[in-house]
Amino acid sequence: MKLHKNPCEMVRQLASANAVVLFSRSDDCMCTVAKRLLFGLGVAPITIELDHHVSGPDIQAWLFQHTDGRQPILAVFVGGKFLGGIETLMACHINGTLVPLLKDAGALWL
Repeated sequence: MKLHKNPCEMVRQLASANAVVLFSRSDDCMCTVAKRLLFGLGVAPITIELDHHVSGPDIQAWLFQHTDGRQPILAVFVGGKFLGGIETLMACHINGTLVPLLKDAGALWL
């Protein structure tokens, strides 16, 4: 898959081509929590570590402007759509809506 240099295109292409995509930072503990939650559920998300990606600062700036504007460190996409940051991910897990979302996106089969 060819990635474009435009952060908008990169995010859209990755989100639409994969069931679950995390844009995170390797040095953020809440990003680690999100990854462990998803792996614990049996989901292997595509993870883009913004602090190690050549376009990381541009992607992070775009995410901040075009998602919820509150959580630029972690952005979770499920089924090609922006789900939210860590708060939304955890809320969906707690209220029982996360697993159905992951199943609908094709990230879980059970």
